[in-house]
This record gives sequence, C-alpha cells and structure tokens, in this order.
Amino acid sequence: MTQIVVLPHVELCPEGTVIEAEPGKSICASLLEHGVAIEHACEMSCACTTCHVIIREGFNALEPSEELEDDLLDKAWGLEPNSRLSCQAIVTETPLVVEIPRYTINMAKEGH
Repeated sequence: MTQIVVLPHVELCPEGTVIEAEPGKSICASLLEHGVAIEHACEMSCACTTCHVIIREGFNALEPSEELEDDLLDKAWGLEPNSRLSCQAIVTETPLVVEIPRYTINMAKEGH
C-alpha cells in the first residue's frame, strides 16, 4: 500500500487525512474509497476538470499525463505545473502529498 497525505480542504477534509492506497488505482478512486468525497462529475472518464489535484510531493513518480488530460487541465481552476486530474493519475509505490484545490469548474453544471 502507498501512503497518500491529503492536505486540509475546507469542505472535503478540514483536518486533512492520510490514506493507504492500492498501487495501480487512480488517486480519485483511492480518495473516494477512503471517504474523501472529491468531485468527479464525469465519473472518472477524463471529460471534465472537477477532480483536479495538485501533487505537492511525489509528482515525478507518476506516469506522465496524456494529451487529453493536458488539454482539460488547461481549463482547470488554480492550475499549477504539478497539477493532475486525479482520475488519470495512477498511484505507484511512491508516497504522495496531494492538495485538492478550493474550487473546481464543472463545465457541464455551469454551462461552459
């Protein structure tokens, strides 16, 4: 199992949390399995930006993002160089520190 430290998020986990994730699963699925209700409007199909996370530690251990993910990330609120869509970032053996941005842009819900 791989440790994921989730930094405090005012709504989803105000105290932050530490979870043990199974390598080979997405960060999004791992967070959801451990009670962190990260938004995932497209049901993890890489069609929105609601599961955007910032990888504060362990970013280089993740497989590089693909073009579709990069195109979507360009539309994400609070984009940083170490941003990923958590539905596309697959947990490896390397521990991660993840920040969930305060806001998301739900293109379907917000009519974009």
